[in-house]
Amino acid sequence: MKTAGLMMAAVAMMLGGAGVAEAKGCVRGAIAGGVAGHVAGHHGLMGAAAGCVIARHHYAKKAKLARTPAGQMKQR
Repeated sequence: MKTAGLMMAAVAMMLGGAGVAEAKGCVRGAIAGGVAGHVAGHHGLMGAAAGCVIARHHYAKKAKLARTPAGQMKQR
């Protein structure tokens, strides 16, 4: 129960300064990462934090590509 409370508090702090698009990615990533971390060895909080960061990066990259006109994005 204590872990669940800490996880909820950590997610609330992460969402404190996030916008709508960033929050969507963070919440989805935190849920998936928390479950994966818990299953992998009771590391749900670390999984939630990592999932939040990874999902926010994914959605930011997706939003940047949507804002860029076709053919003007540099390929790496």
